[in-house]
Amino acid sequence: MNITIFSAKHYDRTFFDRTNTNDRHTLRYLEPRLNAETASLAEGADAVCAFVNDQLDEDTLRELAARGVKLILLRSAGFNHVDLAAATRQGLTVARVPAYSPHAVAEHTLALILTLNRQTHRAFNRVREHNFSLEGLIGFDLHQKTVGIIGTGTIGTAFASLLSGFGCRLLAYDPYPNDACKELGVDYVDLPTLLGASHIISLHCPLTPETHHLINAEALEQMRPGVMLINTSRGAIVDTRAVIQGLKNETIGYLGLDVYEEEEALFFEDQSEQIIHDDLFARLLTFPNVLITGHQGFFTREALSNIARITLANATAFESGQGTLHEVTLKRQSPA
Repeated sequence: MNITIFSAKHYDRTFFDRTNTNDRHTLRYLEPRLNAETASLAEGADAVCAFVNDQLDEDTLRELAARGVKLILLRSAGFNHVDLAAATRQGLTVARVPAYSPHAVAEHTLALILTLNRQTHRAFNRVREHNFSLEGLIGFDLHQKTVGIIGTGTIGTAFASLLSGFGCRLLAYDPYPNDACKELGVDYVDLPTLLGASHIISLHCPLTPETHHLINAEALEQMRPGVMLINTSRGAIVDTRAVIQGLKNETIGYLGLDVYEEEEALFFEDQSEQIIHDDLFARLLTFPNVLITGHQGFFTREALSNIARITLANATAFESGQGTLHEVTLKRQSPA
């Protein structure tokens, strides 16, 4: 199968080439993101492989179908960037990677919590300047703190397992309670109870119409003062304007983000020589209690290997009619 891979980086080529044993598939790597203007670059491809910030709207899908593309391979679990109804109309099959490494994202979430709490990023810079003062670096014990987990799929469950080892009290909100979380001692509660009781709130739910701006001004009003808020799921779950106000009035004491609702114009590229025109993002960077990473929660060797393996397995299953095809349809509106 001829596969054109958009938004391709050096590491994508490394792991996909390593996985594509016997050159079963013909892989073409393109740096540009996939959208209606770049879709013509897929001419001659049977399938395209897209990442989280590619635009798979109706215009893009129509352009792809017109050029003979039959399969959309998502190298991600989430698929909120795909117009599934339009894909159906165009006769396109959409497949995803349902699970690549829940531990990768869960461990990155924990890294954000520990870094914000113990301020190791600030301490690192101080010591390099021979400043060994501890003023302003005080943290708190995670032991016996209440951690609220919104979304208890595979990633949320892996995160709960990590935090249980710290002796935290674990609360969760999810319309579909997970027995594995219950076995860890997680208590399922309604959302207002979780927001009001938690010292730390971590988001692990998919982006759907129901979860868009789930963390908004109303939600912030229900949180305890000085709460730590962590988002490693999807950026638009958080209303950035409301969160900035929460930082200003000190409702939010710590904010850790690996995703951002307007990240498409920023993340995965070197912007060090550019002026950032996103005023909200620039404002976030001014707060000393905000830590932002560039959507790297998934970025481990194990996860990249699994993403390449499952993506190419989807292509093989579609082509041969054998094996497991992790197809996304209109009946499946949110990732597991």
